Amino acid sequence: MLEQEGIEPESITVGEFALARDLGLDLEVIHGGEGMAQKIRSPRIQKLGLALAGYTTYIHPDRVQLLGGSEVNYLQALDPAAHEKSLGNLRALKICCILITKGLDVPSGLVDLARENGFALLRTPKLSSIAIQVIGEFLEGRLAPRATIHGVFMEVFGLGVLILGPSGIGKSECALELVLRGHRLVSDDSVEIMRRGVDRLVGAGGPVLQHHMELRGLGIIDIRELFGISATGQEHPLDFVVRLERWKPDSDYDRLGLDQAAMEILQVPVPLIRMPVAPGRNVSTLVEVAARIHLLRRRGLHLSKELQDRQSPAAAGNP
Repeated sequence: MLEQEGIEPESITVGEFALARDLGLDLEVIHGGEGMAQKIRSPRIQKLGLALAGYTTYIHPDRVQLLGGSEVNYLQALDPAAHEKSLGNLRALKICCILITKGLDVPSGLVDLARENGFALLRTPKLSSIAIQVIGEFLEGRLAPRATIHGVFMEVFGLGVLILGPSGIGKSECALELVLRGHRLVSDDSVEIMRRGVDRLVGAGGPVLQHHMELRGLGIIDIRELFGISATGQEHPLDFVVRLERWKPDSDYDRLGLDQAAMEILQVPVPLIRMPVAPGRNVSTLVEVAARIHLLRRRGLHLSKELQDRQSPAAAGNP
C-alpha cells in the first residue's frame, strides 16, 4: 500500500497570497482586515467587468477578482449615481479579494465596500495580462493536490522515477549508485507529489532536507556539495514507480515483462514495476534498464510482447 503522510488542503489564504515572496507582483495591501483570512481555492482569475455592469451570475467566490484598466475606466466614466449602483452590484457577492492592476487609483467607494463585505483589496503595478499569467502559474503550483510519500525520487535518463520499499531495503543506496552513474537526485526519504492538471504528477523535495540523503553508517550527506549541482534537481514529472521488495522464493514475479501493473497516486494511475531485491542483484542497474524500457514503450516498442507474438505462431505449428 502507498504510504502517504497526508494530502494537503487545496487552498491558500489571501494573506499568504499577498505576502508570497515568489509571486513577484509587488503587491500592496490597500485593505486587509478579515479579508486576509479568506480562502483562494482556484488558480483561475476572474475579471469584474460583467459584474460591474450588473451580470453577477457567474462570479466565483474562491477566485482572485481583477480590476484592470477597462473596469476602472468604465467606473470613472459613470456619473456618481451610476458609479454607486455599479459598485452596489458587488455588495451581495461573496468575494475573497479584488486585485487592481497597473497601479491604478482605487475607484471611489471600493475601500468602504471591501471593509463592509469583508474582502481584501490589493494592488499591483503590473499589467493585467502579466498579473493573470503570473498568478495563474503561482496558484497552479500552490493549489495542486499533493501528498507526501516515503521514498526516493530520481531523474533517470530524463524520466522521473519514484523508488519505494520498506525501511532498510536499500532505496538510498540505490539512489546514491544512480547519482554516481550521472543521474540526478530530486528527493530522498520525503517526496512531495503534486497533481498538475488532470493526469500529470510532479515530484519534488521538501525545503528542509533538499539535496540531502541519509545513509546508514555515514549519516546525512549533502549530494550537491559532494557531487556538484548537476547531481540534483528541484522537481520533475513522475513517469513510473519502482517498488523494491525482499526476495521471496515462493512469490510469483513477472518473468516475461508482459504485466502492465499500475499504482494510483492522487487518483492518477502510474506504471509500477515490482523489483525483488536479493544478494547479487544490482538494483541501480535494473532501475536504469527499467527506464530504458519505459522510453521504448513511449515510442510504441513493446519488446516482450513482440517476442511473445513471434513465438505464438511457431508454438501453434508444433505437433
